[in-house]
Amino acid sequence: MKLFISKLHYKKNPSIAEKILTALLRFIGFPYLVITNIRNQLYDKRLLPAYNSKSFVISIGNITTGGVGKTPFTLEVAKYYLSLNKRVAILSRGYGAKLSNKEPHVISDGSGSMFNASIAGDEPVWLANNCKGAIVVTCASRIKAEKFIRDKYNPDIIILDDGFQHRKMKRDLDIVLIDAKNKFGNKQVLPAGPLREKLSNIRRADKIVVVNKNIEANNALKYCDHLKEKIKKDIYMCKLVPENAYEVFTGEQLRPNTRIMAFSAIGQPESFYEFLKIDYKLIAVLDFEDHHGYDKEDIIKIINFAQEEGIDSIVTTEKDAVKLVDIIRDVEMPVKFYALKLKAYVDIKDVCGV
Repeated sequence: MKLFISKLHYKKNPSIAEKILTALLRFIGFPYLVITNIRNQLYDKRLLPAYNSKSFVISIGNITTGGVGKTPFTLEVAKYYLSLNKRVAILSRGYGAKLSNKEPHVISDGSGSMFNASIAGDEPVWLANNCKGAIVVTCASRIKAEKFIRDKYNPDIIILDDGFQHRKMKRDLDIVLIDAKNKFGNKQVLPAGPLREKLSNIRRADKIVVVNKNIEANNALKYCDHLKEKIKKDIYMCKLVPENAYEVFTGEQLRPNTRIMAFSAIGQPESFYEFLKIDYKLIAVLDFEDHHGYDKEDIIKIINFAQEEGIDSIVTTEKDAVKLVDIIRDVEMPVKFYALKLKAYVDIKDVCGV
């Protein structure tokens, strides 16, 4: 059902039945919209206090649900400040993790993840393993996490992963990411649309980054110009580019033009599949709900699905792959599992200039 609703949010020509469903969802979501608006107004008027950290706080978030490329962008921001010899900490809510997020958990002290993804969550583990040197901490309370890491690590830079709606903590730099293709969908607030809050609140951001997941960049550049004129903010473009697909255990690269089956449990997976079509022959896909927790039965289902299509090479995202490694070890493997590595290209120095 969640997958259906998510696709409905971005459907360009909905049927009459889908329009009726959207109207019903707007009615259901009206209390959420009212509460969200009141909450934002209280923070805007400073009637609700915001915690002020002694570290330089950067929020990286979005105004819509689903994947817009926050995780690889967060990686580039963290690596930039590490290159300046700054002590960097990344705070994540730890969504989908088995660890209780009521208290702070150190996922990485800078040397790599101390947990697997099924325990700590896919995004924190991926960041921990790909950004050596950065502290990664999960907790539902960003303030509690901030106090914990300040006492333990005293970071110069704190990055709030997915922090735009988390207004309890003040930030020195507020960055919002927008998907160049899907943009704001039907421009409705949850659950009728993908917006987490009303669209006009995007003006709260200091910097806006348009994430282009397409090899062709002209449309994204035009959209950047459109946004800059419309909302009078600094607009930047981040280009996500596929580097290679590698076998999750051996690192062996997948040969171009190989027949593959792909699966994912991410928001807006269409761009992932389009990337695969550039170098490989994508025969079949299988979608799971965003942040789905895989089990052995899922892996067997994926393998059987691939074999029915006569495919022995299966590709997923790196975020999905970190959740699968331990499970795959316990399954007889008549196929190979690969992960697609993406690289974010953006002028981080320019974006992070304040």
